[in-house]
Amino acid sequence: MTVVIAAGGTGGHLYPAVAVAREFLHREPDTSIVFVGTERGLEGTVLSQEGFVLERITARPVMGRGLTGAAGALLRLPVACWQSIKVLRGRRADLVIGIGGYTSPPVVIAAWLLGIPRAILEPNAVPGMANRAIGPLANRVFVAFASAGSHFRSSRVRLAGTPVRRAFFEPPPVQAEGAAPPIWAKRGQPGQRLTVLVFGGSQGARAINDAMVEALPHLQGKIWGTAVTVIHQTGEADYARVKAAYDGAGIGNDRVEVVPFLFDMPRALRSADLVVARAGAVTIAELTACGKPAILIPLPSAIHHHQERNAEVLVSTGAAVLLLQDQLTGPRLAGEITALLGDAPRLAAMGTRSRELGRTDSAEVIVSECLALARREARG
Repeated sequence: MTVVIAAGGTGGHLYPAVAVAREFLHREPDTSIVFVGTERGLEGTVLSQEGFVLERITARPVMGRGLTGAAGALLRLPVACWQSIKVLRGRRADLVIGIGGYTSPPVVIAAWLLGIPRAILEPNAVPGMANRAIGPLANRVFVAFASAGSHFRSSRVRLAGTPVRRAFFEPPPVQAEGAAPPIWAKRGQPGQRLTVLVFGGSQGARAINDAMVEALPHLQGKIWGTAVTVIHQTGEADYARVKAAYDGAGIGNDRVEVVPFLFDMPRALRSADLVVARAGAVTIAELTACGKPAILIPLPSAIHHHQERNAEVLVSTGAAVLLLQDQLTGPRLAGEITALLGDAPRLAAMGTRSRELGRTDSAEVIVSECLALARREARG
């Protein structure tokens, strides 16, 4: 069986797709998985790291690009559809899954034209434009939030949650003998440290980076005087600037690790005691799968304010603190971090409530439905 997955651009689209791909291989090891993406996003780097095949098409984003950019993207759509048809025919696809974003529409349209079974995944509380557009062409629509299901034909909707890689909730692999552990792996040793994980999605977030840099003087006499470690994923663009700020504050490498990208996010997140992050659907799913308390700073420019809606699900149960970007300052962020780290019972309660919201079976549910769909269509 050959499964083609359209996913690209950001980690928010790629990592749920990787989780689904891994579940297919776990269930049926002889499954052939092919990803379709572009030259523009993270897919080349991430998928080579994960060991998956990537076919490229020339799709472009429509939303947030202005009138000229949107028109150019729509004019490229027929070309991207034709490229997708060639990929699906060449790979003899049995099933196509779209994970949203600008890569999904041409691939799902091509599958519809060729009569190949089609499924889409909507991980946000409010569906994105791409999935709304191709929803009528899908045989199955998997949603992470019940509120998203109202935007699609109810007979095709399945509430499944957002797929999370098994590495987030399974025991970590045994470390090779003699290998130096990352600093976030030192918890549980004498003089155990609390760990704060800061990240702004796969490409980083300048606003969060700026606020954390501004927060350093306000944290200096508070958390740095205690056993606290910070892991800060900055994104490529801000790495040098943020690293220099920590160095300038005299915070040594034994207390902070600044990285442009975290390939081993499962291990870092499992080790975190508090997370400062955006509120993308994948971040929410990973936080709740691991049961982590969080300070959530939604991306204000997200279409339909879907990150704010995502965050409200956690905040309403007491699993997270919401900090809107227009209220985000260094002193405010430092105050929130200090208050939570200093209140162990509250931190523990937030973690419990977060875990109660988590699902670890999303990929299994999606793959089971997709296998049944593909087999039924094949018999038909």
